[in-house]
Amino acid sequence: MTEPVSLWVVEFIMDWKPIDTAPFGRNVELAVINGDGEHALTFPCRRTIGGWVNAVTKKQLYFVLPTHWRVWVA
Repeated sequence: MTEPVSLWVVEFIMDWKPIDTAPFGRNVELAVINGDGEHALTFPCRRTIGGWVNAVTKKQLYFVLPTHWRVWVA
C-alpha cells in the first residue's frame, strides 16, 4: 500500500517558482508573460547552458522569455 503524498510535496510541485531558480537538465513547465497576460507553455522545457529547449523536439526556444517555472507533471 502506498502512503498518501504529503501536502507540502503537492504544493512544491504546483507552485510557480522564480525563473532564476530553474534546474538544468530536468523537464519543467514554463510561464511567460506577454500582452495577453501570463500563460503556461503546453510542452515540457529544459534549461541548458545555451538557453531553453523544447524537451520533446529538442529545438531551441529563441523567442521565449519565461518568468516562472514549476515541475512538469506528465
